[in-house]
Amino acid sequence: MNPTRRSFIASAALLPVACGIPLSYENGIPVAAPNPLPTIRPPQIGQEWTYIKRNTFNGKTIGTMTERVTSVGSVIKIESTSEGGAQLPSEIQQPWGMVVTDPNWSKILNFNPAIPLWPQELSAKWSKQITSKYTIAGYPDSKLNWQEYMTVQGWERITVPAGVFIALRYQSLINYESEDANKVDCIHKETAWFAPQIGRWVARETSGSYRIQGQINAENMEDRFQWQLTSYK
Repeated sequence: MNPTRRSFIASAALLPVACGIPLSYENGIPVAAPNPLPTIRPPQIGQEWTYIKRNTFNGKTIGTMTERVTSVGSVIKIESTSEGGAQLPSEIQQPWGMVVTDPNWSKILNFNPAIPLWPQELSAKWSKQITSKYTIAGYPDSKLNWQEYMTVQGWERITVPAGVFIALRYQSLINYESEDANKVDCIHKETAWFAPQIGRWVARETSGSYRIQGQINAENMEDRFQWQLTSYK
C-alpha cells in the first residue's frame, strides 16, 4: 500500500479543526468534576452492556447489541451479540482501555500500536494526539495510517434509557488512510460519554466523510449513528 496515493492531513492540523467542530446530537448538562474523582471499573468476566443503535440521519432504530466480557488477563475480550442472539465480531483490548481489535466499523480493524478507547486521564483538560497503523482483518500486510485527536469536553449529567449518569464527555477527530485508493480526506468524528463506574461509555455518536480522488468539491457524507445504554451489569 503506497501512502503517496492518498491525500492525508498532517497531524498538527487535526488539533485546531477538532476544537471547532460540533459533533453530537446528544445533550448532557455540564457539572463540576466529581470529588474525589471516580476510579474506572476494572474488567471482570460476566460484565455486560446493552446498547440501542439508531441512525440519526433518518431517525430509524437499527437494533440492540449486547457486549460481554468473556476473557480477562493480558488480553481482554469483549464478545458481542445482536438482539436475535447472533454472534458479532469481538473487541480486543490490551491492556484495559487500549483497543487492539475494533469491530465497530464496517470492517474489523486491527491496531498496532493499540489506541485509547477513552481518555487516559479523567481530567477536563486532557487531550492527546494519537498516531498508529491499522490493518483490516484478513489483510495483515496492508498497513494504513491512522491519526486521531482525542479531547475531553468536560463532565456532564446525561440521561439514557439505562438511567442518569455523571460521565466524562470527550470527542475524537480521526483522519485515516482508506484501503480504497479512490477515497481521500477520510474523516471520522466521534462524541462519547464515558462513565467510569461502569467501565464503558453510556452514549456515543459517530459520523464521517470522504472525497473521491480527482473530484472537486464532492464531499461524501457517511451515515450518522447513535448508541445509548439500555442496561448493564
